[in-house]
Parts: sequence; structure tokens; C-alpha cells
Amino acid sequence: MEAYAIHKNALIKPRLARMTMDLIRGKDVETARGILENTNTKASRLILKVLNSAVSNAVNNFGATEADLRIKECFINPGPIYKRIKFASRGHVDRHDKRSSHITVCVTDEGGNK
Repeated sequence: MEAYAIHKNALIKPRLARMTMDLIRGKDVETARGILENTNTKASRLILKVLNSAVSNAVNNFGATEADLRIKECFINPGPIYKRIKFASRGHVDRHDKRSSHITVCVTDEGGNK
């Protein structure tokens, strides 16, 4: 049994968020929560919300036990890029990209999957 949770258009750069996501990949849910709660980044706060949502989906929709759940797969894809202007020297105008992400977490209660 697998349960997913997705946060679309999170206002964080995908490269920054992937560094935090690499810390929890393949771990059980309690260990992943401990890592995310003790990591002081914006990405860890967003990923923790998505992880809690995936665990709630598994428990409420499929009747899984929270202690048996582990992270099967988790990834961060780039979302839309908001293009803004940034004033530069000598009257030039540069582009300032505001990047966003789609955060996906899948939890399962089957053993041995990574």
C-alpha cells in the first residue's frame, strides 16, 4: 500500500530543497520527522508538512499503522518560474527568476523497498 502527498508551487528553489530531501530518502517516518524537525531550513519545514500529509493519507484512507510506514520515494521537481525585473548598473535591466518547486512524498508499509 502506498500513499502520496504533493505540494505544488512551493516557493523554494528546487536545488536548495533537494539538499534537505536527500537527508530523509529511504528512512522510516519517525527518523525522517526527527531529522526534519532538527534541520533549520525552510525546505525542512515544507517537506515536514508534506510528509505528515502523506502519513495521514496512509493512516486514514488505507488503515495503515504509522509505526510501520517508511518513505518509499520522495523527489522535488521544478515548478513555474516567475520572471521579475532587477535594475542593474548603467541603466540596464536584468531578469530575476523566482523559482518554485513541486514536492512529492510517497510512504509505504511494505518492508524492503527503498
